[in-house]
Amino acid sequence: MFDVAIIGAGAAGGSAAIFTAKAGKKTLLIDSDQSMTKRAWLENHYGVDAITGPALIEIGTKQATKFGAELVQEKVVAIEKQADGFLIKSEGNSYEAKNIIIATGALVTLADSVGLNTKDGTEPRIKTVFDVDGQGKTNIDGIWAAGTCAGVSVHTIITAGDGAKVAINLISELNGERYVDHDVLKS
Repeated sequence: MFDVAIIGAGAAGGSAAIFTAKAGKKTLLIDSDQSMTKRAWLENHYGVDAITGPALIEIGTKQATKFGAELVQEKVVAIEKQADGFLIKSEGNSYEAKNIIIATGALVTLADSVGLNTKDGTEPRIKTVFDVDGQGKTNIDGIWAAGTCAGVSVHTIITAGDGAKVAINLISELNGERYVDHDVLKS
């Protein structure tokens, strides 16, 4: 069983996976290859002169797997609550996880399968988002949401930050104390 399964490997999901895996949490990153970022050209991402969306995602998923996240390319079709976590069903497999971070961008189709509350989106072309609190928690204990599907701006710099924030909040809850991951320069 995974400590954390992250559904969606765009900027929010990839960023969340970097933090959870680096914190030593057994992390599964499930991606359906439908990210809006796959079609993006980015010149407004802090610290990057210019980059394609696919390159940004490739770098992010490499970082996550470097820290131990397991990456699978599948489309999740349903989530079922179990006594000790969740059963995540894809088109070909199923996985068990104690916690889930949903980072599916503009897609909120998983809401119905498990009973997640949604609300109207505020971004152009984003009609519906998951209803989350300031920490990223949904109405179902153990399911969190990050990025555009959680109501933040579609800009990758913002969704990546939101994915990191939600991951840090989840890690903090699991550890029972505030988690901080701040690397320093090696001498």
